[in-house]
Amino acid sequence: MGRFTDPKQIQKLAGLEIVKKSSGKKKGQPRISKRSRRKLRRTMYESARALINWNPAFQDVFLYYRNRERNPLGGMQAKIAVACKAIRVFYVVLQTGCEFDEEKFRRDIIRAEAV
Repeated sequence: MGRFTDPKQIQKLAGLEIVKKSSGKKKGQPRISKRSRRKLRRTMYESARALINWNPAFQDVFLYYRNRERNPLGGMQAKIAVACKAIRVFYVVLQTGCEFDEEKFRRDIIRAEAV
């Protein structure tokens, strides 16, 4: 973990970064890049599925992404978003040594709903 300065670097390593494929006049849909470690990407996806099933805080985030008023995500997209969120949480917990706080984690979706 010490070689990474930002959790987005880990997302990029896993191939979970969002890219837009477009050429000329055609605009493509945003997708994940899938350019790097396939096994890491698969592991993060399976971890997100387990977190959604077993952790109420991550389940709330998943349901928020699926059911939000503006720009609701599809099932797979929401799971990828939860996987990216899990990478950020894991990064902070491993770098700082603090414990995972569900209330602090949920504040992001509560603040987004209020806006």
